[in-house]
Amino acid sequence: MDYIIRDAKPEDCVEIMRLITELAEYEKLPEQVQLDAEGLREDGFGTTNPFYKCLVAELTSGHKTKEGHTLVAYAMYYFTYSTWLGRSIYVEDIYVMPECRAKGIGHGLLQKIAKIAVEQKCKYLQLVVLDWNKLATEFYIRRGCTDLTTKEGWSLFRFELDALNKLAEGDDRN
Repeated sequence: MDYIIRDAKPEDCVEIMRLITELAEYEKLPEQVQLDAEGLREDGFGTTNPFYKCLVAELTSGHKTKEGHTLVAYAMYYFTYSTWLGRSIYVEDIYVMPECRAKGIGHGLLQKIAKIAVEQKCKYLQLVVLDWNKLATEFYIRRGCTDLTTKEGWSLFRFELDALNKLAEGDDRN
């Protein structure tokens, strides 16, 4: 299976949304996808300060999936900053369609992001994996990733929209 890894373009957003939806279904969280292709396009390509960067894997040499797709994977990332270490890169998602797995595409996407991180003088690459997704956990650990939950005991927190609005309005004290 021949493929290339390239930067995403605005015209890829419909296909990237298809892949995002597939990932959400795989993660058993499809109801959480509220974004659409237009929002994705605006946030990544419609501003001088994009909120994310995205790579895609595209089949070449006339290859297509069973459903006729040529975009078969994506990796979304953005730059962050550590007050202890400085520059870092966060990988939001890496997803490869099931029929295209075990062909080096996921590794290729991760390796490309690692190269970008090194070029940008980032101190580390960080990501989150669902606790039940043992295949992904093993994929990252085999490549040298450290599980900070085990090593350092970090817990991940999120302010959902209602809590975020209350906090912004000053109505957050209970």
